[in-house]
Amino acid sequence: MASLPHSKTEQEASPSLDPSSSEKVGDHWKFERLFGRFDVDADAKISSAELRLMMRTVGEDLSLEEAEAVVRSADKDGDGLLDLEEFVGLVGVEGEEEEEKERELREAFGMYEMEGEGCITPRSLKRMLSRLGASRELEDCQAMICRFDLNGDGVISFDEFKVMMMSS
Repeated sequence: MASLPHSKTEQEASPSLDPSSSEKVGDHWKFERLFGRFDVDADAKISSAELRLMMRTVGEDLSLEEAEAVVRSADKDGDGLLDLEEFVGLVGVEGEEEEEKERELREAFGMYEMEGEGCITPRSLKRMLSRLGASRELEDCQAMICRFDLNGDGVISFDEFKVMMMSS
């Protein structure tokens, strides 16, 4: 027999049954697993040193001062450490920023992808550049696309567009 949450905090911590919450529960579980990897000494807190160590393992070299600043930015209770909730807040904000960048890139991609094919063609690039007052010949547009056409299909997919935008 399933027990119901007794306290208000247990109720708040319980996942609701609405379908959109299942994705949030899955994300929270992923954050818990990630938190566990960062929490090297298993004290349910992440210190600046632990953050620095884990960032180094993924190729990011943070100075101690930078790690302390990151911890301070998310440390709600002022103990100089990150608990799970603070960690989720920190990582979740970064995830939201990435989602916003992705949305903006999709919007920009849509401006150039005018033929409904899901890609930027030399013709759609020519049309958009003309609208922006930077007219180019079709051959020039083909050459521009060729520089970022990673799979050689003659068009720019959204993934290729992202690479192009990140490299500029």
